[in-house]
Amino acid sequence: MKGKTIGFGITGSYCTFATILPQISKLVKDNTVIPIFSASVANTDTRFYSAADFFQDVMRLTGRAPITSIVDAEPIGPSKILDVMVIAPCTGNSLAKLANSITDTPVLMAAKAHIRNDRPLVLGVSTNDALSGSAKNIGALLNYRNVFFIPMAQDDPAKKTRSVVADFSKTFDACEAALRGKQLQPVLCLGS
Repeated sequence: MKGKTIGFGITGSYCTFATILPQISKLVKDNTVIPIFSASVANTDTRFYSAADFFQDVMRLTGRAPITSIVDAEPIGPSKILDVMVIAPCTGNSLAKLANSITDTPVLMAAKAHIRNDRPLVLGVSTNDALSGSAKNIGALLNYRNVFFIPMAQDDPAKKTRSVVADFSKTFDACEAALRGKQLQPVLCLGS
């Protein structure tokens, strides 16, 4: 996968941010990566990252300031600039909104604008309720045309029995497969 323009949407599963930065770095080696932040990512300081530090780290990796408004995300569709879009991490909240066509964040507007062009959207799930409340949304999205998933697994089956996190190390491979119209297998792994 070379010479592609990749949208990289980031939503608020803050504990995964350190894990996704190396994936952005891998994607940007031979491609253009356009970062897109949800409002919570752009504005929330957490024990994992300050919003300003994370913004700077992503901008340093991609050479671009992240898109942080719905208005700036909307032109992604009409301009057809993305070959593939990733949302990683993709929270349970974002999964629910995607499954129900709600576009009230920059990341979700970018996704809606992008998939209208019949181009692939790759989701990297990270949610504590994937095997409960979010299960129906994951199931719905698995059936959507041009929506693909980074392989995922329970991250702590003993203590967080319903929690699932994507194997973010497979982000590049999942994008490459999605560009060929294929879901990287297995979708559900035995453990991460």
